[in-house]
Amino acid sequence: MAELDDWRKRIDEIDEQILKLLVERAKLARQIAFIKQQNDLPLYHPEREGAIFARLKSIPHDPLPDQAIKSIFREILSACRALMRPPRVAFLGPLHSFSHLACEEHFGSFVEPLPQRTIHDVFRETERGNADFGIVPAENIAEGPVGDTLDALLQTPLKIVAEILLEVNHCLLSKAQSLSEIKRVYSREIALAQCKQWLSINLPQAELIPVSSTAEGAERASKEPDAAAVAPRRAADAYGLQVLAERIQDVPFNLTRFWVLGKRLTAPSGVDKTTIAFSVPHRPGTLYQALSAFARHNINLTMIASRPARHAPWEYVFFVDFQGHIQDEPVQAALSELGKECLFLRVLGSYPEAVEVL
Repeated sequence: MAELDDWRKRIDEIDEQILKLLVERAKLARQIAFIKQQNDLPLYHPEREGAIFARLKSIPHDPLPDQAIKSIFREILSACRALMRPPRVAFLGPLHSFSHLACEEHFGSFVEPLPQRTIHDVFRETERGNADFGIVPAENIAEGPVGDTLDALLQTPLKIVAEILLEVNHCLLSKAQSLSEIKRVYSREIALAQCKQWLSINLPQAELIPVSSTAEGAERASKEPDAAAVAPRRAADAYGLQVLAERIQDVPFNLTRFWVLGKRLTAPSGVDKTTIAFSVPHRPGTLYQALSAFARHNINLTMIASRPARHAPWEYVFFVDFQGHIQDEPVQAALSELGKECLFLRVLGSYPEAVEVL
């Protein structure tokens, strides 16, 4: 036992050293924040934080896994960032939704969460300055791009400043004791769609009722003994529900991509992605000619989607993600050529490419 006490004493000494270094780091971070405020610079730099994580992971840290290093330093960065004022972040609520989880995984715990009822509310609150940042779902691996988000991007001055990749595991939550008791299932429409095969096999008797978010579904299910919700596991504790089934999504590895919205363009990080929107004349070959600009400059496209143009029937707006930053010379050259083929062209944001699933 004496040997165990010696090891514990050593750990206590190390903890004290860590705390002293954290205090020193916090003081430096606060001084940097003052300088940023005086020069009207943003307090949050996604490209800088990405570089910090990459540098730390390159330093040997066995036996700690990469995810542990990122989780620890995410909270350190979050706490230091909040010394001036915790960032206000709007997302599709209520609390405990997948958007809320994406917020915490990206910004850490030291934020002021501002849950909203709809995606358009997230845009509005961020545009008005009531939120410093907004988080909206962009794309799901099974259901594709989120139309409400794409439509709202065309109407806003906000920019995409970061992206988040989140593994979404849906659970069936209820106050019921068995599946046979369930008559209604609440969730966001896209979440119900992601679980439609499981629901049709296991709950053929249940009515599927879309609501504004998975967390709202859990909230409603908590008030009805014969109802259930498709929602994150964390919502079970928040709303006093049982987990009747886990990982009920039809695609086992279910990823959702979220965009972080802000008012300033993000500087290059070295590993970036850009999102644009454009339309072309309704003639044969115009889309091919427009997209050829990327091939000529060796730029890789990572997403192509279309949405109906509201001003004319059967006209479409195209959304494209590609690797590279708006300040890169090949990107500037490609966009210059693309612009000559387009009726309109708009850069929606350049931001660090998310390479890790949270």
